[in-house]
Amino acid sequence: MELSERIKETVRDVKDFPKEGIVFKDISTILLNSDLCKDIVAHLAEKHQNSNLQGIAAIESRGFLFGFPLAMALGIPFIMIRKKGKLPYNKVSYAYNLEYGSAEIEMHSDAINPGDRILIHDDLLATGGSAAAAAELIHKCGGTVAGFDFLVELSFLNGAKALAPYSAKLSSLVQY
Repeated sequence: MELSERIKETVRDVKDFPKEGIVFKDISTILLNSDLCKDIVAHLAEKHQNSNLQGIAAIESRGFLFGFPLAMALGIPFIMIRKKGKLPYNKVSYAYNLEYGSAEIEMHSDAINPGDRILIHDDLLATGGSAAAAAELIHKCGGTVAGFDFLVELSFLNGAKALAPYSAKLSSLVQY
């Protein structure tokens, strides 16, 4: 069975979460299957092994689950993109609007060097707001967004369109 099919069979749909009318794609069930986790990391590492990346930037918190092992498999730095107030050192931040309110994310200012090619990884692509904000942080530090990588994409929300100005390279293992 293909990896994408194995992931689809494993992801759990949770109806009416976090609010009525939403069907939440729960990836926590993937973490219960260590063989599937290993296969996901191996697949991502193989896909990006010749991409000339200088780092993997992952978005808190579920992006860390596969972003860190991917960086380790590729032998490159892992860059944490966190919610405001969670990082202890000098940082850059970016505020952005959500459907109902706003958010701000940060990363350490010395996490990348100007010109570094950075892959942005997260668990799920919905509207693209968080990933676009992460791309803005990479640009603020002088880096280049080499692409975006997601486990799951909710293609009906058109997040890929929001990310197109940052990189033409976008991939997801599963689309709904």
